[in-house]
Amino acid sequence: MTRIKLFAFNAFVLLTLVFSETFAQRNNYIQLLSQENKWVDSVYNKLSRRQKIAQLFFVRAHTNLSRRYEDSVAKVIENEQVGGVVFFQGGPGRQAALTNQYQHLARVPLLIAMDGEWGLGMRLDSTLSYPYQMTLGAIQDNALIYNMGQQVAYDFKRLGMQINFGPDMDVNNNPDNPVINYRSFGDNKYNVAKKGIAYFKGMQDAGLLTTAKHFPGHGDTNVDSHLELPLLPFTRQRLDSLEEYPFREAIAAGINGIMIAHMSIPALDSTKNRPSTLSKKIITGILKDSLGFKGLVVSDAMEMKAVTKYYPGGEAELQAFLAGNDIIELSMNLDKSIQKIRRAVRKGQISMADFEAKVKKVLAAKYWAGLNSRKDVDPANLFADLNRQPAQQLIQQLSDAAVTLLKGDEQTVRLNPLQKTAIVSIGVDGYTVFQTELSKWTTNSHLFTVNKSTPVADLNRLLNILNQYNKVYVSIHDTRLRPASKLDYSAGVKEFIAALSAHSNVVTTVFANPYTIAGLPGIEKSSALIACYQMSAELQRSAVKVITGQLKPTGKLPVSVNVFFPNGAGVGL
Repeated sequence: MTRIKLFAFNAFVLLTLVFSETFAQRNNYIQLLSQENKWVDSVYNKLSRRQKIAQLFFVRAHTNLSRRYEDSVAKVIENEQVGGVVFFQGGPGRQAALTNQYQHLARVPLLIAMDGEWGLGMRLDSTLSYPYQMTLGAIQDNALIYNMGQQVAYDFKRLGMQINFGPDMDVNNNPDNPVINYRSFGDNKYNVAKKGIAYFKGMQDAGLLTTAKHFPGHGDTNVDSHLELPLLPFTRQRLDSLEEYPFREAIAAGINGIMIAHMSIPALDSTKNRPSTLSKKIITGILKDSLGFKGLVVSDAMEMKAVTKYYPGGEAELQAFLAGNDIIELSMNLDKSIQKIRRAVRKGQISMADFEAKVKKVLAAKYWAGLNSRKDVDPANLFADLNRQPAQQLIQQLSDAAVTLLKGDEQTVRLNPLQKTAIVSIGVDGYTVFQTELSKWTTNSHLFTVNKSTPVADLNRLLNILNQYNKVYVSIHDTRLRPASKLDYSAGVKEFIAALSAHSNVVTTVFANPYTIAGLPGIEKSSALIACYQMSAELQRSAVKVITGQLKPTGKLPVSVNVFFPNGAGVGL
């Protein structure tokens, strides 16, 4: 071995040992909770009772709003000394600067959190978005999802964050679910559990706190809890065997935290209009006592209508505290909430031992995440670090592994570069990545676009034109920020897709929520049908790889779409 190679090898070994030693002392947050911790005890003993209660509260922060808004958050942090901040929309550079500012105002370092189910790109511009969890649900190699967890953890920590409110471990068995849907790994509880565990283990092994959500399961509802209190009308047996299954498996696998859903569940708590977030029967009785969960219990956002409609003026926060939540997210009335909880503690509505354990659980999370020796976020090379090439390559790998061939074979799918070929993208106003990439592989192709409401007369003319082509490759796109289970196409465009699919030379690829296939009757008649789950540039390139023979599709449908395409559908080439 040459001296240069030997040096590189030794450096790698040294870094590996340092990494291993760094996380060996905090590789299991749950175990840490049962151990004596001098830092935690020291901090706890220095706090007043009001300050201890404030450690349980996380407040909202943005970097895409006004300076006045940012200053108002700073004032709350300085005056109340809350436990943490949850960042929402903005940009990474601005968030790094604001994180440093906010941390300097906190006498106990803040836990900085974000909902990053598909990485920083879920909230921040100029950052990477990994595939949606529904897309990941199609992947057969869970090691790729573990690797994604590692990369997401790097991004979070590089930006000074310690906790990801993810993964979503709801079983999405309702196609009309308006709030979970594509955020879920699918409708198979075993697949959801395995994928969720792979994802959070990747993050936790890289030193990031994680939170599985939304216990006991938000997948089978057609009501958005941001707007109203959803009802889960199922039996205890059904909930135990289906909705709770992924969470039970996550607990056994060592999940750090679990977020509670805002849902009315009469089989578990018959109190009228009581969200599960405020239910001691559900949180303490089931999650903690029956399932034995010892980690962080996090409320869903307390500003959501499912809670505020029935429990105003700090009452919701008090009930969430008494029910067993350790972290109370986004209170609408922080001062009143702290006052009410302080009064409840003074009156003995919670034992001092339980109160102390609750606060120390949050402090222990800060210690586990390294906040006992906090450093400022370094702005140097931040954009380059968050957009590094290995992460981009992994996104393409994940996309390649998700592509699902629902119908067809090698002969029907494969592009003949010499044939007269039409490449049609639907639902868009300009040429797509799919079109430009696929056209590079042909010598005789023409590109066409159809927007969401192209007039029927124009569609009929296009149908006549396409009859002149030997092969037609159709791509269906959902350009909306939140891809719903039904496409927002006109009836005429949907009829055009059905008419086109009836031709024997048409290959259709869907870059949209897989449930949208059920709303396009006739699409199953395409000679080949490929599911690509979302409109990302990476998945469009993945589809081109399949069509040009560079990639064999290995994905399996993670949800049941209709009788033609049930869960697990997927043809190998």
